[in-house]
Amino acid sequence: MRPLELVFKIGYESLFGYGDELRKRIERSGATSFIDAKLHDIPRTVGAALRALVRPGVEIVTIHALGGNDMMLSAVEASARRAAELGIEPPKIFAVTILTSIAPEELNELGLQGGPGENVMRLAALARDARCDGVVLSAHEVADLKRFFGDDFLALCAGIRPVGASHGDQKRVATPRGAVEAGADYLVVGRPIVEAVDPLEAAQTILDEIAAALVR
Repeated sequence: MRPLELVFKIGYESLFGYGDELRKRIERSGATSFIDAKLHDIPRTVGAALRALVRPGVEIVTIHALGGNDMMLSAVEASARRAAELGIEPPKIFAVTILTSIAPEELNELGLQGGPGENVMRLAALARDARCDGVVLSAHEVADLKRFFGDDFLALCAGIRPVGASHGDQKRVATPRGAVEAGADYLVVGRPIVEAVDPLEAAQTILDEIAAALVR
């Protein structure tokens, strides 16, 4: 595994299919990982799950903001306790707001009033109050997030698609450059890399685009 300046995402498929093997391989490489667990359950269950996920090299774990304050707080506290037992820094806890696969017109079907931005800000406020490190959102909501909550509340942007890449099932997308220029702290890029003919080259091209955006 050739090192790049990135965090390796472990999503549902890999976490449930061969998560322990993959996590050990990432640890041996000296890289860090992002466990995209998107936990959403009762507070005790989510706290127990966080305890099981915390280990050296895990930089980020995701939960769902729609789980509510008590659930998010349970996750944050369980993560901190387990990290203290292991003598490591706790992973950053990010709360998923509105999935980037959900189009604005679908929100009403889910019983959510208003557009994506309004709902993202409402859930971000809950996540901040529960001491999460930040939220998962689309690049379209990042500027408002930073304006309302400041730069210390982190933005992890999903729905990232390079120019010309297929959107797949993503509805609210942005390019890597667009997300960085909006103020994103982390970008999630999956299929444009793993489905590329040369995944390493695809990842490096995206990193180069991010670097170019940062020097502007």
